[in-house]
Amino acid sequence: QVQLVESGGGLVQAGGSLRLSCAASGPTFSRYTMGWFRQAPGKEREFVAVISWLVDSTAYADSVKGRFTMSRDNAKNTVNLHMNSLRPEDTAVYYCAVRTGSRAAVVAAEYDYWGQGTQVTVSS
Repeated sequence: QVQLVESGGGLVQAGGSLRLSCAASGPTFSRYTMGWFRQAPGKEREFVAVISWLVDSTAYADSVKGRFTMSRDNAKNTVNLHMNSLRPEDTAVYYCAVRTGSRAAVVAAEYDYWGQGTQVTVSS
């Protein structure tokens, strides 16, 4: 069983920055593929970023590419999402997720465990 706890959400003005963190339990964290997803009110959950364990590669949604950066610290069992140049349309609940497979999936249904989410609100 894997438990995930997100932190770092909050209210920020457009153009500002936030860093989200996700702490994971589990003995094989370094072998997890980790993803960030977000869900705005009335919308479906959407992919934001992923980092695979096999080659530590990252991938991003087009809407955040160049503004968001995902990283992982296997020694601390955490992943981070650095969000810069935030826009009002980035407002959502952000979720951290674990996929025990090695492929860097971008579909929510392929993830096995989810955190409780953290709210990010960007004001205009």
